[in-house]
Amino acid sequence: MQWLDRAKTWAKGIKRDVVVLWLAARDRRVPWYAKLAAGAVAAYALSPIDLIPDFVPVLGYLDDLVIVPIGIIAALKLIPTDVLTDLRIEATKRTERPVSRGGRIAIISIWVLLSALIVWMVMGEI
Repeated sequence: MQWLDRAKTWAKGIKRDVVVLWLAARDRRVPWYAKLAAGAVAAYALSPIDLIPDFVPVLGYLDDLVIVPIGIIAALKLIPTDVLTDLRIEATKRTERPVSRGGRIAIISIWVLLSALIVWMVMGEI
């Protein structure tokens, strides 16, 4: 199970670093060439369109497992260290799940109302 824990930690780091790149593409302290690389890698990582489609056996997941992490590493090396530290702190804040009772109540209320509407529509048809 140790490999599973390492894989989860690695995946969380990748998720955070994609957010870091997205933030870096908009930060004025980042040089233009790093912004370009960061924006391109973040757009590719977040895009539903892959260089190699996922339905291609074995090679389909190659870009997700190799190309994206290499792009992230390369783009992160272009960002100044002090800026990268600040961006990682900000990305960590943004990727943590916020706890909101009001939001939870709103979502549950919407689902209850939609369910009631569906039941009302179905009962009206019978």
